[in-house]
Amino acid sequence: MIRFTSRFRFGARANPYIKAQKTLKVDGKEYKFFSLPALGDSKLNHLPYSIRVLLESAVRNCDEFAVTQKDVQNILNWETNAPKQIEIPFKPARVILQDFTGVPAVVDLAAMRDAMKRLGGDPQKINPLCPVDLVIDHSVQADVSRVPRAYEENEKIEFSRNYERFEFLKWGSTAFKNFLIVPPGSGIVHQVNLEYLARVVMEEQGYLFPDSVVGTDSHTTMINGLGVTGWGVGGIEAEAVMLGQTISMVLPEVVGFRLHGKLPSNVTATDLVLTCTQMLRKRGVVGKFVEFFGPGVETLSLADRATIANMAPEYGATMGYFPIDHKTIDYLNLTGRPETKVRQIEAYLREQGLFRDYKSGNDPHFSGEVLDLDLASVQPSLSGPKRPHDRVPLAEMKKDWASCLNNKVGFKGFGIPQEKQADVAEFTYQGQKYSLQHGSVVIAAITSCTNTSNPESMIGAGLLAKNAIEKGLKVKPYIKTTLSPGSNVVTKYFEESGVSKYLDQLGFTTAGYGCMTCIGNTGELDNEVAEAIKNKDLVAAAVLSGNRNFEARIHQQVRANYLASPPLVVAYALAGTVNIDFDTTPIGTDKNGKPVFLKDIWPSREQSSKAVEQALKPQMFRDIYSRIAQGTERWNQLKVNKTDLYQWKPESTYIHNPPFFQTTELNPKQVQPIKNAYCLLNLGDFITTDHISPAGSIAENSPAGRYLKSKGVAKKDFNTYGARRGNDEIMARGTFANTRIINKLVSKVGPQTVYVPTGEVMDVFDAADKHMKEGNQTIVLAGQEYGSGSSRDWAAKGPYLQGVKCVIAQSFERIHRSNLVGMGILPLEFLKGESADTLGLTGKEQFTINVNESNLTLGQTYTVETSTGKKFQAKSRLDTEVEIEYYKHGGILQYVLRKLVKA
Repeated sequence: MIRFTSRFRFGARANPYIKAQKTLKVDGKEYKFFSLPALGDSKLNHLPYSIRVLLESAVRNCDEFAVTQKDVQNILNWETNAPKQIEIPFKPARVILQDFTGVPAVVDLAAMRDAMKRLGGDPQKINPLCPVDLVIDHSVQADVSRVPRAYEENEKIEFSRNYERFEFLKWGSTAFKNFLIVPPGSGIVHQVNLEYLARVVMEEQGYLFPDSVVGTDSHTTMINGLGVTGWGVGGIEAEAVMLGQTISMVLPEVVGFRLHGKLPSNVTATDLVLTCTQMLRKRGVVGKFVEFFGPGVETLSLADRATIANMAPEYGATMGYFPIDHKTIDYLNLTGRPETKVRQIEAYLREQGLFRDYKSGNDPHFSGEVLDLDLASVQPSLSGPKRPHDRVPLAEMKKDWASCLNNKVGFKGFGIPQEKQADVAEFTYQGQKYSLQHGSVVIAAITSCTNTSNPESMIGAGLLAKNAIEKGLKVKPYIKTTLSPGSNVVTKYFEESGVSKYLDQLGFTTAGYGCMTCIGNTGELDNEVAEAIKNKDLVAAAVLSGNRNFEARIHQQVRANYLASPPLVVAYALAGTVNIDFDTTPIGTDKNGKPVFLKDIWPSREQSSKAVEQALKPQMFRDIYSRIAQGTERWNQLKVNKTDLYQWKPESTYIHNPPFFQTTELNPKQVQPIKNAYCLLNLGDFITTDHISPAGSIAENSPAGRYLKSKGVAKKDFNTYGARRGNDEIMARGTFANTRIINKLVSKVGPQTVYVPTGEVMDVFDAADKHMKEGNQTIVLAGQEYGSGSSRDWAAKGPYLQGVKCVIAQSFERIHRSNLVGMGILPLEFLKGESADTLGLTGKEQFTINVNESNLTLGQTYTVETSTGKKFQAKSRLDTEVEIEYYKHGGILQYVLRKLVKA
C-alpha cells in the first residue's frame, strides 16, 4: 500500500545516510550511489539478495519522513523481524502497465485532474514522477488465425475495434510526463519488459540504483528471472506509485529454494515450473518472497529462470527471485543492450554486493526450512483441468482424465455420469465427417505468456512440428490452432531456424504479438464444432501454453483447459484428445501407415538448445526494438489534441468519466457502521478475479450486452470486457458476470443471484442496482483464496460500483485484498476453522458490523450480528496503519488526491 512522500525522487530533506554515498567510475564517467557495504553492518552479508534491494531503496530514500532510519534498521534486522509482520516502506523505481489495466489507470488520472481543478488544486500535480511504461498487448484476437497473413489482418481488425482506446492512450502519452507507450503489435508486456524495457540498474540525476518495478499484471514477476525486483499490484496502487507515493508493505519472509542437478533431456522449463509450483503451494508462500539458489541455478538459462519467476502468482508468492549473476550479463548482451550500459550494470552490482556467485557457497540466510529439488527428478507435466497449479505428470494424464470425468463437479471433476462418458457427437466439417468425445481437443494455443520468452521451448515446438510433418502427421482442421508470440523476435528466430513453415502447415500461424487465448481472446469456435459440443454436452478440451487456464476464461464452451509446454501443445493438437497415454498409444500414423509415437518426434533439450544457439542473435533484438520509438504506421496516423484535461465524449462506449472522484470532498467523512446489509452473493472457494470481473466476450443477453445494444452497438462490435475497461458503466454491469460462477443463493451455475428482500432471482448487476436504489447496503460472503488470479483492479472497482461495503472470506489473495482496501471496501476474514457454511449462514440474513472511526485499529476483530440472531467474529484485514488511513478516506486515490490538493 502507499505512504505519501515528497515529490522529489531523492528528497528535499537531508539524507542521514549521506556518508554512505560513494562514487563509481565506469568508462570514464562518474556516478554516485548509496553504498550498502559502507553501512558497515555484518548482517548485510546474510541478507537474501531480494531483501538487499529493499534495503538499498530505504537507505537512498531515507528522509525521516516517508522513510526513516528505523525503517532501515528494521530491514537490516530482517532475520529477526521477518516473522513479526513489521511494516516497511518501499519506493519502486518504475511502473509498468498493459493496456487492459493501463486504460483504466489513465482514465483515473484524467478524472483526478478534473477533480483537482474542481477542488482548487493544480491539475499538473497529477503527473507520473517515475518512469511509466505501457505496453499495448491485450488486443490480439485468435479468430483470424487460420487465414493467410493472419498477423496483418489481425492488426487491421485490432485498430478498427480498439480505435477509441488507442486514441485515448495516445492522448495520455502527450498529456502526462514520464510516460512511454509501446504501440500495439510489439509483444506482450512481460516479454517486452524482459527483452527491452528492464534497466536492471537505473540511472537518474547522476545516481545509480537497482531497477525495481510494480506492474498491473500479476505476472510482472517474470522480470525476477532477470534479477529485477518486481511484482504485480492493482491498477489503483500503481496509479498512486506513479504519483510519487511509497509502498508500505510487510517485511516479507524469504523462502529459500535450492536447485541442484540437471534437467533430463526430455523435459522443458514448463515441466520444471509446474513442479516448483506444486512444491511451493504445498509449502505455503502467500505474501512471501521465494529466492532460488544452489548449483542447479547455473544450469538454467535466463529464459528458464524467467519461466519459473513468471508463475509466482500461481505458487502464491509475491516474487520468485533469481539474483543477478553472469547469466544475467550474458542475457543483456544477447538481447542487444548497449555494451557500455552492461559494463555499468555489472560494475555497480559488484560494488554493491548484489552480484551473485552461485559457486562461492556463501548462501544467504532464509526463513525456515529450505526447499530442495533435484532437477534430474523433473518429469514432463501438464496442469489442469481448471487451475494452473494442479500438476498432472504426462505419464498419468489418461488416468487423471478418467478420474476428472468421474469426480463430482469441482477443480478436479466434471461429474459426468458413467452412461454418458462414452458419448460421441458426429458432425460434418468442410465436407468431411468427424466426431467429438469428452476430452476432444478443440483449441490448441501457443500463447504469449509463460513460455514464449523461452526460445528453447518455442524452438522445441517448431522442431516437433517439423518432425511431425516429415512423418506425414496432420492436425484435424476443426481444431483451433493458434500462435501468438510474446515479441517479434520469436518470428525472427523461427525464420532463422527454419521451423516457421512447419508450424504454419499444422495451423500454428502467427495471429499477432500479445496476449491472446489465455486472456479470453480465443474468438468463436466454428459453428459445426460448437453445435456438436452443445448437442452432447461434451467436456471439450483446450491445451495452451499460457498459465491462465481457469474455467470459462479460455472459451465459454470449453470446460477442460490444460497448461502445457509449447511442444506438448503441438503434440495434443496432433493427438486430438487429452484422453491418451502417449507411451502406449500412437499419436498418429506415418505415410506408410506405421504407428508414430510421441517419442519418435520429440526433440531433445540438447537439440533445442543447439538450434537456439545457431538461430538467436543480438542484432535481432536491436532491429526489432529500435522500431518501438518510431511506432507503427497505423499508430503514427492516430491524431490527438494535446490538452492537459481530457475532453470526455458522452457517446463513447469505451472511455467514460468514472464516478470515483466526481463527489470527492476536500476532507473525508466519518466512517460509519455497516448496518442491516444484505448478501449480494454467497460464494465458495477459489473465486478468481475472472469470476468477479471477466475479461472475455460479452454475452448478448447480459446486463453489459443489453447496455451496449441500447447505445446502438451491434453484437459483432461488442469486443471484450477487457477492451471495455475504460468505461465504468459497462464494467459495473460486467461484475460477477462470469457464466461459470457458482453462487450458493441460486440453484444454477451462472451470473445470477437472489434479491433477498423479495426473493426474486435476477442478474447480479440488476440486484445490486435495485439494492442501491432502495438504499440497502450489501456484502459478499466467500471461501478460501477469494480474488485469486490476475491482478485486476476492476474486481474491486466493480463491487464498489455495485454498492458492496464488505467482503467476508476465509482468506484473500494478496493483490485482491489490497485492491479492496484501495476502493474502500472492508476485507474481513472468518476466524480459523470457520466459514459461512460452518456457521450456518445462508446468505439470506442481514448483517451488521459496528466498524467506526474509534475502533479502526490493526488486528481488530469485529462482531458480526445477523438478523436471525446469530453472531460471529471476523478479523479485519486492514494490515497496516496506512491501510486504515486509506479506508477512512474511502480509498487510496481519494487519499492521494486530497494530499496533493493540500500539498
